[in-house]
Amino acid sequence: MRTFDIQPVDRRMVPAVQQKIDNLNKPKGSLGRLEELAMQLCLVQQTLSPKLSRPCHLLLGGDHGIEREGVSVSPREVTWQQMVNFTHGGGGVNMFCRQHGFKLHIVDVGVDYDLSSVPGIIHQKIARGTRNFRYEAAMNDDEFNRTLEVGVSLVDNCYSEGCNVVSIGEMGIANTSPSSIWMHRFCHIPLQECIGAGAGLDNAGIRHKYEILSEADANCPATSIADVIRYFGGFEMVAAIGAMLRAAELHLIILIDGFIMTACALAATQLYPAAQDYMIFTHCGDESGHRRMLDSMGAKALLSLGLRLGEGTGALCAFPIVDSACRMINEMNNFKDAEITKYF
Repeated sequence: MRTFDIQPVDRRMVPAVQQKIDNLNKPKGSLGRLEELAMQLCLVQQTLSPKLSRPCHLLLGGDHGIEREGVSVSPREVTWQQMVNFTHGGGGVNMFCRQHGFKLHIVDVGVDYDLSSVPGIIHQKIARGTRNFRYEAAMNDDEFNRTLEVGVSLVDNCYSEGCNVVSIGEMGIANTSPSSIWMHRFCHIPLQECIGAGAGLDNAGIRHKYEILSEADANCPATSIADVIRYFGGFEMVAAIGAMLRAAELHLIILIDGFIMTACALAATQLYPAAQDYMIFTHCGDESGHRRMLDSMGAKALLSLGLRLGEGTGALCAFPIVDSACRMINEMNNFKDAEITKYF
């Protein structure tokens, strides 16, 4: 497996950043989470004047062998159909990328359909879907390593264009299943408490999902972090992990979306804990256990809008808040220059 050089942010400049924030012409602490975000931006970029440049959104697609077990209400062909829809500009992700000025990269990492003739899709297919992890590992070592490299190369391309903030979304029917098992394995939470409705399972469907995932979990011989990721993960999910780790290595801001991407962030930080310094958790969704996963990471989401679309839409919706934090520390006047008496 590729190694990454991910260092914790240098916190020696915390006092200087805090002094700048506290001297903006406002009551101390009155801008709440924006002040926390501004601090994080400054520490990641190691400057008192952070900036957000050429934001990119990676939309990663892949199918899952476990879908054959009826663990999702949606059939797998929805994956490729939505990928095509995204190229026409008709998805939620397209709308939000246009609204907030993100460059959208639509990437086929492992969709079970030939999309090679579809314009607008970046073709990085490892295979046409993973294997069924009820019976065997979802991917082998070679596939795992190649998939990580897909995420790395995507971030490298964004970085070469001047991007310093990246968000990541996914399209992959049944990817709540590996997410639930990763949550169970890495957070040490009972599996039943990690499983939710996904795209809309009823109570009977959730029970069936639990039975299938419980059997798969019991059959998995993997013990190392990397092997657990490889055994259950989807191609779009492992590519997301590679992208997150490379982005942290390059000191980029990483916007983490909902349940699936939080599970990928969880897996990434199991491998490299310092990667979390570069992550902003944007949205807590309705999927069962998402808040518990965030709590286990000591993370606080910016929004809770009941979103469960995927695609990275929560991250995109939260971007204006991050932008506001950046503008606050750069554009607000201080007490001295505004000639206002400092009243605390």
